[in-house]
Amino acid sequence: MDTPVFTFAAYSGTGKTTYLESLIPYLKEAGLRVAVVKHDAHQLEFDTEGKDTWRFSAAGADVVAAVSGDTLAVFDHRQATLQEALSHIHGVDLILTEGFKTGPWPKIALLRKGSGRSLAVPMEECFAIVSDEPLQAPCPVFPLGDPRPLARALAGIVKGGGKL
Repeated sequence: MDTPVFTFAAYSGTGKTTYLESLIPYLKEAGLRVAVVKHDAHQLEFDTEGKDTWRFSAAGADVVAAVSGDTLAVFDHRQATLQEALSHIHGVDLILTEGFKTGPWPKIALLRKGSGRSLAVPMEECFAIVSDEPLQAPCPVFPLGDPRPLARALAGIVKGGGKL
């Protein structure tokens, strides 16, 4: 896969989703098409009970797809790896993942002072750290309260020649 993948790692409650939600508009502003893959340890239900797609799944279909206008949803009822999920993503400039702490992709760890938690991955595995406090690290540290510097850095990497 030639599309750059960066995985955001932090403990639950640190603010990964909130940070990504604030980062994405700046990546879009830089002209990037962005995909996000989220890991969830809970048994999430994305389909709505009673809808046709739910009924097909309830009847035993292993995969159900729904197409409407400019949206495609695929419900594949099996265990899958991040690599498998990534193989289904096409036509984007950058893929961000949330909650995958292992794997070969560069990790951007979030650290929130008030959380009482440490980094979710060893510091030496971090490509970058996003934190709300000053930090000595062997990698770049970006402010948790302002996603623009990280968005500029990621856009630079995607467009070629940029470095953190």
